[in-house]
Amino acid sequence: MAAHEGIDYDPADGHYSDVVLTIRILMGKEILPLIGEYGEVVRDLRNQSEATITITDSSTPERIVTVTGNINVIQKAFALITKILEQNSPTHLQNSRKQSSNNSTTIKLIVPASQCGSLIGKGGVKIREIREASGAMVNVASDLLPNSTERTVSISGTAEAITEAIHQICIVMLETPGRGPTVAYRPFVTQPGPVVLCGGQAYTLQGSLAIPAVGDVNIYIQIEL
Repeated sequence: MAAHEGIDYDPADGHYSDVVLTIRILMGKEILPLIGEYGEVVRDLRNQSEATITITDSSTPERIVTVTGNINVIQKAFALITKILEQNSPTHLQNSRKQSSNNSTTIKLIVPASQCGSLIGKGGVKIREIREASGAMVNVASDLLPNSTERTVSISGTAEAITEAIHQICIVMLETPGRGPTVAYRPFVTQPGPVVLCGGQAYTLQGSLAIPAVGDVNIYIQIEL
C-alpha cells in the first residue's frame, strides 16, 4: 500500500518540499534508452520533471545518473525514469510477446554508508516498512563500492513500486542526514589484458580470448641484442 497518492505529495509539515536532494543511480548498458540516440530522451526527462539530470561519460562500463531537485521533483523524475527502464527491460519485452502484465525491473541507488543503517532500521524495521509501503523488493549491499564509503541499494519491482520506494528512501535520507565525510564512488576503466600483434591488428588478451583492440593502444617492444 502506498503511503501517498500522486506525485504532488507534500509531508504533513511541508518543509521537505523546500530541501534539495541529490540521488545517484548506478547503471550499465541499460542506460541507453534513458539517453536516446541524440540525447533527446534525457532532455525530455529534464523538461518534464524540472530536475537537474546529469550522466557521466561513456569512458567506463558503469555510468552514474545524478538527479537533483526537491522531493516532488525527484519523484516526478523517477516516475518517468522507471517507466522508460521498465518498457525497455528484458522482462517487459518477453512479457509483451507472452501478453503478460507481470513487469519488473531493477534500479541501483548509490547511498552513503552512513545513511544505510537508517534505511535498514533497528532489526530491519525500516526497510520492511519501505518494502510494505511500496511493494518493491529493497536490499542494501553489505559491501562498500570500490574506493568509496558508499553502498548500493537495489530496488526491484514495477515502475510504480520503485518510484514509491525511492520516495520513502528520500524521506529517510532527509530525516537522518549522513554523518562525516563521504568518499564518492567513481566508476573506473577495467584494465585491459596484455596486447599482442597479429597480421597488423592489435588484440587484448582476456582469458583465453583475443579481443580486437579499439582506440589507442600503447605497445612496447623489447629487443634483445
